[in-house]
Amino acid sequence: MWLYVAAVLLALFLLRRWHRERQTVPGLSEKHVLITGCDSGFGNLLARQLDARGLRVLAACLTEAGAAQLRVATSSRLQTVLLDVTSSKSIADVTAWVRERVGDRGLWGLVNNAGIAIPTAPNEWLTKEDFVKVLDVNLVGLVEVTLSLLPLVRRGRGRVVNVASVMGRVSCFGGGYCVSKYGVEAFSDSLR
Repeated sequence: MWLYVAAVLLALFLLRRWHRERQTVPGLSEKHVLITGCDSGFGNLLARQLDARGLRVLAACLTEAGAAQLRVATSSRLQTVLLDVTSSKSIADVTAWVRERVGDRGLWGLVNNAGIAIPTAPNEWLTKEDFVKVLDVNLVGLVEVTLSLLPLVRRGRGRVVNVASVMGRVSCFGGGYCVSKYGVEAFSDSLR
């Protein structure tokens, strides 16, 4: 009896998985996704994966070296742009650059991935400037990028993905990283 139930559950699980994997997004090759923080780490990996799936990736990098390395490793669909999320002028320039590329289609996805974790130490060891440095990148930059691009995301009936961390919800070692990631979660909740 138990073997029969287990077999039925396994069959249902496999059927559901098969169905989910068969689903496709129509016109995927015409959809644009902007990812911040593509020099390395998660942003770089996501840009490569989405490019391999045929999306039009707009990869925002902090450095020209990071942008050049990403261009070499991807197809011609992927385009790079330099973005400093702590600079309002840089954000405005990238917003105009994105608007030129997506046109009336809008932006299908915005992935706010840019972030830093250092300096991290017990709060007593840090200064106000240490907190501000991390908050400017991880939270304030993310908010400004999102607000600047939100009209294009709405036009494209797209989604915003904010990369947070479990450290935003649990007590951690200290510093601006935990504070900033908790702020990202709060901003995401308000955006939702």
